[in-house]
Amino acid sequence: MIEHAFHLSSAGYTICLLAGLVLTAWYWSRRFKSDPRMMAVYAGGLLGALLGAKVGYVLAEAPIWWGQEHFLDRMLVGKTVLGSLLLGYAGVELGKKVAGVTQSTGDSFACVTPFGMAIGRIGCLLHGCCLGYAVEGGRWWTVTGPDGQPHYPAPLAELIFNVVLGCVLVALARRGKLRGNLFHLYLIAYGLFRFGHEFVRDTPRYPGTLISPYMGLALLCVALGVWRWRKRNYRTTAETPTPTNTTN
Repeated sequence: MIEHAFHLSSAGYTICLLAGLVLTAWYWSRRFKSDPRMMAVYAGGLLGALLGAKVGYVLAEAPIWWGQEHFLDRMLVGKTVLGSLLLGYAGVELGKKVAGVTQSTGDSFACVTPFGMAIGRIGCLLHGCCLGYAVEGGRWWTVTGPDGQPHYPAPLAELIFNVVLGCVLVALARRGKLRGNLFHLYLIAYGLFRFGHEFVRDTPRYPGTLISPYMGLALLCVALGVWRWRKRNYRTTAETPTPTNTTN
């Protein structure tokens, strides 16, 4: 059984979050160093993600914990990456409008976001949060939670998923495949993964059900990805000139 040497290590958790931010900022500044307007786009995405992490958590868990002890503490501390993805996307679009950027930026975000998410999940493992269901007796693959019980390693599973998907997205970008839709693919893939993964994560459930409020946020990510994918394809089709028949 995997043991945590750093249970509730706030320092390790913070360092991983900062490392994720540094990674994305470094990549973005290198990718678009010739166009300073792009930093406004990155800033919009970052601010949207930070706000979304909190808003998403409150929308998901406030109805469940309302009126219970330590309600305010939970609301102040909690956050979710699902909200980060949703409002981060909105923040990027707003940043593009403010900066006057018309080109697609989603493929660049798709090549770095999964790896930033993976680093964040390392922080979750160090902190002992976001774990899965308790496993009686423990197994070689379980991790020990703050409660001293063995748990399914949900952060590790998400870390592996994001690294694998990130590598796939980078490979697609290098080959010029699905141009303009790679981040939409990420939203769809992660949303579907997270929806199914919620069944084994230790998250609140609606009374009498196995349904987690995060499933709704995951489906919103899927819906956003599908909607924007279709809109991107429609725009590309509309902008493609129709060949003129010059044969008489």
